[in-house]
Amino acid sequence: MKWQVIKMPNFPRLLYCLANSMRRLRWDRDKLRRYQEKQLRSVIQYAYRYVPFYHNIFKELKIGPADIKTREDLAKLPILRKEEFRRENPVRLISTGFDIKNLKAIRTSGSTGQPFRIYVNRAEDDSRKAIYMRANISCGQKPRDRWAVITAPHHFFDTTNIQRRLGIYAQTCVSLFSSLNEQIRVVSETKPDVLDGYSGSLLLFAKEVKRRGLKTIRPRIIFGTADLMDFASRQFMEDVFEAPYYDQFGCGELDRTAWQCPEKMEYHIDADSVIMEFVGENGEEVSSGERGEIVYTSLIHYAQPLIRYAVGDVGVPVDGECPCGRKLPLMKLVEGRRDSFLVLRDGRELSPMTFWTIMRLFKYAEYIDKFRVIQKESGLIEIYVKKENPNIKEDFLETKLVEHIEKCLNIAESSSTTFNIRFVEEIPVDKSGKLRSVISLLRQSNSSLN
Repeated sequence: MKWQVIKMPNFPRLLYCLANSMRRLRWDRDKLRRYQEKQLRSVIQYAYRYVPFYHNIFKELKIGPADIKTREDLAKLPILRKEEFRRENPVRLISTGFDIKNLKAIRTSGSTGQPFRIYVNRAEDDSRKAIYMRANISCGQKPRDRWAVITAPHHFFDTTNIQRRLGIYAQTCVSLFSSLNEQIRVVSETKPDVLDGYSGSLLLFAKEVKRRGLKTIRPRIIFGTADLMDFASRQFMEDVFEAPYYDQFGCGELDRTAWQCPEKMEYHIDADSVIMEFVGENGEEVSSGERGEIVYTSLIHYAQPLIRYAVGDVGVPVDGECPCGRKLPLMKLVEGRRDSFLVLRDGRELSPMTFWTIMRLFKYAEYIDKFRVIQKESGLIEIYVKKENPNIKEDFLETKLVEHIEKCLNIAESSSTTFNIRFVEEIPVDKSGKLRSVISLLRQSNSSLN
């Protein structure tokens, strides 16, 4: 079957996927569109035959795989969100061709504050990594560049042992939970050609480097992802490190889906691995230049397909082509917010990604339906939690969550930073229609919870 995995060891398969993905960058848009829709038909057929959840959707709509041949045909299917997946038994979301025990689980929460887990097989994981690396290479990263990444601990194992031995695209990872002293020590010792990581953590790192007047950390390239940064923050990082900053965009479920090239204009959409629709409130695609909610259909996920999946992010499709010559379709992003950085009593700042990672790593994350973190005053952080099951004991969940947060942040008992857990019946969306999960009212005035 054409959707069977490529049978080869990890690293050779990764290089194979990377070579093919680089080759597709040279395709014209007609060829890219034909490839995209061929992959779409394959995913649709597979989901219909082997994934009970999607099979039922097709049956209820009284349509079959033959009705979905082009990206326009996707409008015949419903837009799906995390809460709909989370209500399902995971077994119904997984292909019957795979044993869930043999799949890699990827936990995510992100800006929506809704914990969620998806599953990928090894070949899909390598495809995701190849698509991710393609953007870095396109911006000038070389195979043997020293590469420091400020990231979450679960990414420390993304680099294979053979990569480390050969020194080919091998990351030196630094935990975003480490102190700035430790981050600076490790990065300084690495002397990176490439500085990479969660954008918010990179911004805090850059502020500390500037405060200390350090001139020894001089990467050639900077890559940021996860936290949306405004233009001033990006420019600040470029000034501190005297290197270009390239922004990358995506979500935990699909990894990176769009990226800036050296032209640093619009974002290239990875159209050979994902279809991105931009839809308005009526569910129809918006025109070029108009804001729309991003709806994803993955072209590489078979173990757990993601078809017309919306995570709440907003983007703007753009006509035309980038001066770099790559033919991938383009998009713009809505600027990031400055009001999502939390401040501890000891002066440490936390980016939204830091807290999302804390919640992702929580042992009892499946007990939480939604969460929202709000800081109203220095040293006080309130966490609003909607439980997954009303029968779950609140005192147990509160104790375990506070212990987990304090352990991740290495907060001593004597610290005056307080984390208050408040259980609520519902967490409303904000005025933009999104469920923002991390908000600092320290940087706002006349703000409300909504």
